[in-house]
Amino acid sequence: MTQEQGAGVAAKIQELRSEHRALDEELQNMANDPTFDDLQMRRLKKRKLFLKDSITLLEGRLVPDITA
Repeated sequence: MTQEQGAGVAAKIQELRSEHRALDEELQNMANDPTFDDLQMRRLKKRKLFLKDSITLLEGRLVPDITA
């Protein structure tokens, strides 16, 4: 992976982390609201999990494969 590609991946990771944090805040606000929509909350939780998995996958690309 070139430095430019690595920088692009790192930027994407930061973007996904930002969205993940925003979803976390939104979910906390929904949990405090007695009139929250259960279906919407489940969708947001699935999106948050997808983002976490995507971040983990991209972080794996940044670590070079080292064979022992």
